[in-house]
Amino acid sequence: MLDFTSPSEPEDEGVGVAAAALASDQDYAADAEILDAYSRAVTSVADAVGPAVLRVETRSAGGRPAGTGSGVTIAPDGLVLTNCHVVEGAKGIRLLDTEGRVMEARVIGVDPDTDLALLRAGAVRDLPHARLGNSKALRRGQLVVAIGNPLGFESTVTAGVISALGRSLRARNGRLIEDVIQTDAALNPGNSGGPLVSSRGEVIGINTAVIRGAQGICFAVAANTAEFVLSELIQHGRVRRGYVGVSGQTIEVPRRHARLAGIENASGAMISALEPNGPAATAGLMSYDIIVQADGLPVTGVDDLIRLLNSERIGRSIAIDVLRRGTLRSFEVTPSERPAMKAA
Repeated sequence: MLDFTSPSEPEDEGVGVAAAALASDQDYAADAEILDAYSRAVTSVADAVGPAVLRVETRSAGGRPAGTGSGVTIAPDGLVLTNCHVVEGAKGIRLLDTEGRVMEARVIGVDPDTDLALLRAGAVRDLPHARLGNSKALRRGQLVVAIGNPLGFESTVTAGVISALGRSLRARNGRLIEDVIQTDAALNPGNSGGPLVSSRGEVIGINTAVIRGAQGICFAVAANTAEFVLSELIQHGRVRRGYVGVSGQTIEVPRRHARLAGIENASGAMISALEPNGPAATAGLMSYDIIVQADGLPVTGVDDLIRLLNSERIGRSIAIDVLRRGTLRSFEVTPSERPAMKAA
């Protein structure tokens, strides 16, 4: 077979080697630039927010050390956010900053439902502080930095990404914390109460929990939740939530009952007990009623009911629809403010 293609000229070996070396140097430079940008982001966050992160030490009734955690100053006059479980039951609280300054602190208020607590540092003023960001603007994969005092190692910085948004996490008192941020930034005991910070230097979460035995699954209470709790604690010393005086459990709604009642619920919140003279009992609700709707919104379980009973519904009459022996009935209930340490 004849070959009619023109013979190619031999390539200069030296030129090929030089070109390959140049390409390799360019790739290295590009990789180095990316690494430098990442490093600059983390170091700038650590430099900006690190001075606002405090070590929180608690003491028992006898003055003995009871535990440690982290906190972040969010106002120059000494307002400090931390976790409720860090200061729970403490008879004395001491704060240590990155300069070695020691400050006594008092609790302004706690919210076990979100595992947040607000402290006031002693007489010290003009403290380095961080600002709360808008956690609703976050995206999965976004770079975040956690700062705290894990296992007693002061001012530890870890970095990672936002793994997921809008998670729900069960608080120590059994209620769900909504809109929780999941991250793979390494957290350990002692990080609790410290800030999760965006690359812009804004606190977008308060670190609260890890899953023991898991790798890279850690959680932070979103900054928007923290801002709401902060304003409630400053104004009222507590977070106001609605209360109707029932205990319940989530159960399935029989399909035939749902069809006959004209509802789409596959589940609801069955009342297992009522507080005598409570709002629900006064309105006529009974044990074994299955709550399927409240204030026009579907209730598919106890957590939905708890979520709906917010401060906006305190003192306002709302319709609660229940299935009673397969029949849909509606009752007007006026939630009161939930007493401390009460169920829904």
